[in-house]
Amino acid sequence: MQQFIKWTLESIRAEGATLNWLEELRFDWTSITAQAIKQILEGKTVVLITDHKRKWLEQYITSSINQLTLERPMIPLVSLEAIYPEFDLLTGGDSITMIEDILELSYKGEFFFWYIGKGDDKRADIAKRSNDSYLWIMDENFHNALTLRSYDSNIDIKLLQLYRQFDLTLNAMLFGEVSVSE
Repeated sequence: MQQFIKWTLESIRAEGATLNWLEELRFDWTSITAQAIKQILEGKTVVLITDHKRKWLEQYITSSINQLTLERPMIPLVSLEAIYPEFDLLTGGDSITMIEDILELSYKGEFFFWYIGKGDDKRADIAKRSNDSYLWIMDENFHNALTLRSYDSNIDIKLLQLYRQFDLTLNAMLFGEVSVSE
């Protein structure tokens, strides 16, 4: 079994020059991605949240992560918007706590947030409150997060490349090619 950091570097380089930008961020990528996939392997449900501008990516991820053609175990992933469509109407910390309580009851504490979007978006607040969250944050430095720039002219392409890399990593870990702990 390979070390995760080495496997990541090899898989990035196998994609060619298009992922050079991710090679520079690979240490941030591997630390947060290893934690997220470890939680998936432990059976936790992924609660996906995006800002409104990345709604397309949320739909893409939810429709592609469990395709039958992948021939792997199903990944428990749900969209927060699908669970609570009125999420944008909530205001204040008490409202976020109420949503967290609903999720705690529904998933018996066995869930974590995956947030993709701008750091100053109201939707980021719920994910930022949890140390277990998987964060692809834009325009803000945040601990244990992959930091991106929303004004990057290639941000949509980079997000798709990140998802592809996540999917490859998930497969490699599910099928024992690489270990989360190494």
